[in-house]
Amino acid sequence: MAQRTEASTTGRTHRLVPSPAGRTHVVEQGSGPLVLLVHGFPESWYSWRHQLPALAAAGYRAVAMDVRGYGRSSHPTEIGAYRLHELVEDTLALVEGLGESSAVVVGHDWGATIAANSALLHPEIFRAVGLMSVPYAPWTGPRPSDVFAQMGGDGEFYVSYFQEPGRTEAEVEPDVRGWLAGFYAGLSADTMPSDDVSSFYFVKQGEKLSDGFPVGRRPSWLTDEVLDVYAGEFERTGLTGGLNRYRNMDRDWEEFADWRGAPLSQPSLFIGGSEDASIGWLADVIAAFPTTLPGLVGSHILPGRGHWIQQEAGDEVNDLLLDWLAGL
Repeated sequence: MAQRTEASTTGRTHRLVPSPAGRTHVVEQGSGPLVLLVHGFPESWYSWRHQLPALAAAGYRAVAMDVRGYGRSSHPTEIGAYRLHELVEDTLALVEGLGESSAVVVGHDWGATIAANSALLHPEIFRAVGLMSVPYAPWTGPRPSDVFAQMGGDGEFYVSYFQEPGRTEAEVEPDVRGWLAGFYAGLSADTMPSDDVSSFYFVKQGEKLSDGFPVGRRPSWLTDEVLDVYAGEFERTGLTGGLNRYRNMDRDWEEFADWRGAPLSQPSLFIGGSEDASIGWLADVIAAFPTTLPGLVGSHILPGRGHWIQQEAGDEVNDLLLDWLAGL
């Protein structure tokens, strides 16, 4: 399949690149060394809208992808098509399809996991790795589903909730825009629940995840225009592709058995928000960075910021990212 490009008035170029699943949609800006940006759930290339122009202005070829199952990228129907190995192969094919031999890969949320494991499996291609909100955790410990089942809290952990096919989709479908707005608000520093944080992450029996969303609050970063973009995409595609990532966690744990405990040796960067619950839950993982990320250049926890770090703190993230890239 030949690449198809579409120019935009913003200086960004939309492009379709061949992938193992069919196609990967990317948005590109600038020229120079390739920086590949990988989003998380439930986002799209658009979550890097603040980074694309900053990277381009600094002399980089910034490319933000729609991960498999999102946006205009291919949407395989099989759950197994969203295994981590498959998503790593997409990043590898993307570098080749863009005519490059190497890249710096930067990911947020699930994109951080994809970025880290792309660097783990293909260090000859991914020469440095930036991680946002989700730190690198080597493949160790018990089966993920067993861990989630034992997590404390009044109800079922949200990851377990997501793992049942069709369950979350049925909850989201009547009001995609409202569900997304509530999910984003629940993980944003200025709107997340303050009285009972567990109500957002643990679903009580007989209730829905959205029953724990903040009511009547919109994060400052989530303007009508931004929400329109996300809602428009997911009203068109649904969320199954993104949710299928959660449904492969045990399979990934089995398939990465040969990489148990493996560190990432490339130059690395971590950025998180002080109000992101993941930072607290994974404090031990972050503390282990001297062993697990021996090439770590900087680890930054931004005060007063939540999970959507590159959208909540675009300028701060850009400064840290550009300083790190300049030193590579």
